[in-house]
Amino acid sequence: QALDDGLWEDLADTFTPDGAFVGLSTARGREEMLEFFPTLNASTVTSWWHFSSNETVEIAGDSAHGTTWLLQPCVVDGESQLAAGRYEDTMVRTAGGWRFQERKVSFFFWSSLESGWDAARFDFPPAVGAEDARTRERLEQGV
Repeated sequence: QALDDGLWEDLADTFTPDGAFVGLSTARGREEMLEFFPTLNASTVTSWWHFSSNETVEIAGDSAHGTTWLLQPCVVDGESQLAAGRYEDTMVRTAGGWRFQERKVSFFFWSSLESGWDAARFDFPPAVGAEDARTRERLEQGV
């Protein structure tokens, strides 16, 4: 929600001081995040909304691992597109509460509404670098 609302300080506060966001690019630590996230809207992706579901979290003492599914309608170069993927999260309990040590996003697809969507279809070339490995493996196995 902080990302979609442009609340960069709040977003950075959800991470540990050395935490990392990994996806189309990597930002590690608060300073990099405060530089990285505000520039997202200055790129060719001019609008987006993140809808998450199917959250799972496994807690082991002061650490946790979670997975969240992502649906992301967006606008790229003036064209309506749709992306879907998953977040893989590593979290730790801190004095201030739970924080992301790493949040990694990978995409099942990122397609224009005009061309339609399908697994591993990427109309936004930068998303290929963050392709979901499990989806690719499943397709190669014909499953």
